[in-house]
Amino acid sequence: MKDKRYESELNELEFELAKLQETVVRKGMKIAIVFEGRDAAGKGGLIKTILDRMNSRVWRTVALPKPSDVERTQWYFQRYVAHLPSGGQIVLFDRSWYNRAVVEPVMGFCTEEEHEAFMKEVPMFEKMLVDSGILLLKYWIQVSAEEQEKRFKDRACDPRKRWKLSPVDLEAQRRWAEFSKYRNKMFELTHTDHAPWRVIDGNDKEKGRLNGIRSILDTIPYEYNEEAFKPIDLPERQTAEAGGYKRSGIEYKYLVKDYYS
Repeated sequence: MKDKRYESELNELEFELAKLQETVVRKGMKIAIVFEGRDAAGKGGLIKTILDRMNSRVWRTVALPKPSDVERTQWYFQRYVAHLPSGGQIVLFDRSWYNRAVVEPVMGFCTEEEHEAFMKEVPMFEKMLVDSGILLLKYWIQVSAEEQEKRFKDRACDPRKRWKLSPVDLEAQRRWAEFSKYRNKMFELTHTDHAPWRVIDGNDKEKGRLNGIRSILDTIPYEYNEEAFKPIDLPERQTAEAGGYKRSGIEYKYLVKDYYS
């Protein structure tokens, strides 16, 4: 997709996201959106695009590190429950409890028994979330083996992106077929009426981001509150004289060097 068209389409979607945001706050809605996919599929890019012009007090990103020794002894879902949305919030999970569906069994981070228990429990867990009033959306961002390898090579050669390339990423490429097998099993056992999976084609990053945002907007009911979007009349700025302030220019004393003069 050409940059000009992408920016034009994104600009329109951002206005719709603002309407969604206002509706969520006004109605006290609770939204949880799960983003899953292979490494370098574009989860982080989509989330950043969504959040770019939104209110960080309403939208929250959760990207949990590997569990601590204490967390490993807890109920598996426990650390995710602590990050679920309250009224008037939208939480975006950059990877989620579905680590145990694909990443953990492939990489040997859980036992087969733990994996099987998770697969049986997760539909019930998500049913409880939905029954409690949380609107749960689940997205898998699909990327081809060729495109993933291309992005890995880009990260390997670009110092600005090296931090994105972890040992787990490299091992995941070696086990591409295993990941596919467990992903398919995840779809088959956890795609439910109350929490269906939606797949985004992420081979074209820009189109993937636009399609992802449009799908969210098409799935979550929201309204246009004309009153909330009326232009705001700004008050007149207080003059220095009225505020008893004498300009001193002290702020320029601490001014950083102009590196680009």
